[in-house]
Amino acid sequence: MTTATDTRAATNDLPLDFEAALLRCAQGDQFALRAIYERERRWLMATVLRLVRRRELAEEVLHDAFLQIWNKAGTYKPGLGSARGWIYTVVRHCALNALRSLNASPERDDERYEELIEAHAAWHAEDQSAEQRALAQCLERLEEQRRQAVLLAFVDGYSHEQVAAQLGSPLGTVKSWIRRGLVALKDCLS
Repeated sequence: MTTATDTRAATNDLPLDFEAALLRCAQGDQFALRAIYERERRWLMATVLRLVRRRELAEEVLHDAFLQIWNKAGTYKPGLGSARGWIYTVVRHCALNALRSLNASPERDDERYEELIEAHAAWHAEDQSAEQRALAQCLERLEEQRRQAVLLAFVDGYSHEQVAAQLGSPLGTVKSWIRRGLVALKDCLS
């Protein structure tokens, strides 16, 4: 007998055409939104938790993000990036907006940095998608300082000024590391 957990696990193993799913969401297909949610909720929740650091707030943010994905799916432009990237951007922006509304900002301490390193290492797990494995491999190729700057800016949501303060480096240098790191990642992923 197949359980809901078995069905969900099997669904997560199948490839999902995120672009087609967003198109179907824009057309009002609730099953497409459900497929995105079932496939990505674990990773999206981890992304939100890294930013807001409170489970109940993370759940609210993820709910709001999926409402935005549903309502704004028609605004996705394939030429500007991957559909999956668009989904993560919506979720990340919702999390950052929640932080701003709480008049809070992400903080970094040694324990927080260790969490970031652990999350980065978790990308090497067997159950990750080919896209995640490719990103992890490309991140590994970056120089340490560029990798740290990119991760702090795009995973933890730090501003350039916060990244500079955390890394103890001049703002212009950090901006350069991030810009060059993103160019290198784009080249590596294409």
